[in-house]
Amino acid sequence: MHSARHVYESAPLGSLIAYSSGEPRPPERFKLKLRAWEGENGTGRLVERQPASDTSPAYFTLHLGDFESEGVIVMVVRRLFNADSQKPFEIVEVPKPGMVRVLTGHGTREELRFLARDMEQAERWMADNHYSGMRAEIVLDPDPVVLSPTLARAA
Repeated sequence: MHSARHVYESAPLGSLIAYSSGEPRPPERFKLKLRAWEGENGTGRLVERQPASDTSPAYFTLHLGDFESEGVIVMVVRRLFNADSQKPFEIVEVPKPGMVRVLTGHGTREELRFLARDMEQAERWMADNHYSGMRAEIVLDPDPVVLSPTLARAA
């Protein structure tokens, strides 16, 4: 297990991150307790980091999933975690070399929109999804985490 700060500073965008309340999973028969536990324990893909500002602490965002209706995404579920959170985290998986991150960015903000298995899949996704400032970035080996000067100061 790792700290939130470790995830913020060390996990590359696109990493699969598990988070936990530290409590054991309740038995299935306790529906309400189980639902509450599931809200505090899960896995998501690291899609963004934000440095601390005058009004908020440094945080990172995990994409937990999309809900679709008739082939259209109607809800995107994301969760923000304070980089100083005491919750335990685990870096379950990092993007493999050769994969492609589709990113958008504005100023110091960089957000993962899609993680493709290769450039061909990334290009198809980019043709079907329109975001301003979109670019493709091939995952290198090793895949260094380079924090912008603003993010590094926040860390």
